[in-house]
Amino acid sequence: MKYLFGPVNSRRLGRSLGIDLLPFKTCSLDCIYCECGWTTTRTLERAEWVPTEDVLGELDSVLADAPELDYVTFSGSGEPTLHRGIGRVIKHLKTRYPQYKVAVLTNATLLGDKAVQAELMAADLVSPSLDAATRKAFARICRPVRGVHIDSLIEGITDFRRNYTGQLLLEVFIAPGINDSDIELAALKAALERIEPDAIQLNRLDRPAPEPGLVAIASNEQLEAIRAYLQPLQVQIVRQRQAGEPAPWDSTALFREILAVIDKGITRLTPLSVATGIREGDLAKTLQRMAAQQLIVVDGETGAVRGRF
Repeated sequence: MKYLFGPVNSRRLGRSLGIDLLPFKTCSLDCIYCECGWTTTRTLERAEWVPTEDVLGELDSVLADAPELDYVTFSGSGEPTLHRGIGRVIKHLKTRYPQYKVAVLTNATLLGDKAVQAELMAADLVSPSLDAATRKAFARICRPVRGVHIDSLIEGITDFRRNYTGQLLLEVFIAPGINDSDIELAALKAALERIEPDAIQLNRLDRPAPEPGLVAIASNEQLEAIRAYLQPLQVQIVRQRQAGEPAPWDSTALFREILAVIDKGITRLTPLSVATGIREGDLAKTLQRMAAQQLIVVDGETGAVRGRF
């Protein structure tokens, strides 16, 4: 499968079949905590980044077997609302496979767009991210493409909330030292009260960030204190990955994107690192996992890699 991944067991959504509508790391943000690495294509352009018909074909192929799923989820390695066919894919799912719930994980940069709002209305769950409510903290954490401003982003989520009848589950990533001061939390709480989401999920670093040392890991005590501060809003703390539990990207978009680059003839570590935007140390570990799962073969003499199929 080229555009689908899983099903995977998501800490947030249960058993989920993922849909990735973007080329690897095509996004309107370049978040310092993103497990997929730095954004390589920074854009606000809505386009048919991958063929919609091909996505629908893969969905029909997988869902024809009626797998047990909690959600079909638009996620992956970029911002799904950048694909102008997302509304069509959602409509296809709700029309032909109404037994499945549809979720959209979004960074909210396009939620102020009326066309995007209309396309997402049929989704059962929309989960926007809001990691800060001040310009300074938002710029440090999310590093937006030119044209994205935190005030308009908050207004976009609020406007979408007014008309959306599904579940709005808002995610907040806590980066200690950046968005957890009294001033930052007060601004964040004011924005959350204005948006009125059904629930808020506090998250923290639980996998390698694009660069070591940029993001501290919030402690359980810090998250509990923030949850108490945000009351009476409904706040959940996303549990940490347990020892031995597979990382959420192990069998998802990351592996597929690396294989796609290898298929183009890029087989050495440094060129692969440049092509994927993943730093060499993390990429080397990922290649080891892929080899262990027999997705690739590593030449013992040259270090070159190739796909097994």
